[in-house]
Amino acid sequence: MNTKTLVLLALVVTILAGCRGPGGATPGEKRADVLTMKDNMLAELYEKKPETKAKIANAAGYGTFSNINVNLFLASTGNGYGVVHNNSTGDDTYMKMAMLGVGIGLGVKDFRAVIIFKNQNALNTFVDKGWEFGGHADAAAKSGDAGASANVAGDITSGMEIYQFTEAGVALQATIAGTKYWKDKELN
Repeated sequence: MNTKTLVLLALVVTILAGCRGPGGATPGEKRADVLTMKDNMLAELYEKKPETKAKIANAAGYGTFSNINVNLFLASTGNGYGVVHNNSTGDDTYMKMAMLGVGIGLGVKDFRAVIIFKNQNALNTFVDKGWEFGGHADAAAKSGDAGASANVAGDITSGMEIYQFTEAGVALQATIAGTKYWKDKELN
């Protein structure tokens, strides 16, 4: 491929990744879509890792996020949406997310993440400041229920635990990426 083709491909992939958001025409429909995504994701998590049900019930709260990640040679981008639920108050905070990184890789993947907040400070900091910065290294080849993926789950900070599920896609990447989470003004 020549340089112009690569640049055009990168632009198209970045634009398509930028279109990721909840379904629906109105804010109410979008909130309902996010809550359906949350319920489906928790059901899958509880089926695959039953011990997480007690962890979430005893936690300060949890977040569920859906994301499209694109890695094209030296650049990685991604964005998505989700909701953080505060177990103490019962409040939901709808959020957006975006990722930008550099590293070697090629691929597109649709993945979901559940974040368990072990204490109220971790939850409040995430909702109010929303940054996560870290390195990602994974390999995934999955489409629907077929295929396999290798993902990291565990303590990211002393107050958070993250579980990721690859929904569909093919990717091989090692990137240093910054992810920003922020409140969705339209849905809150």
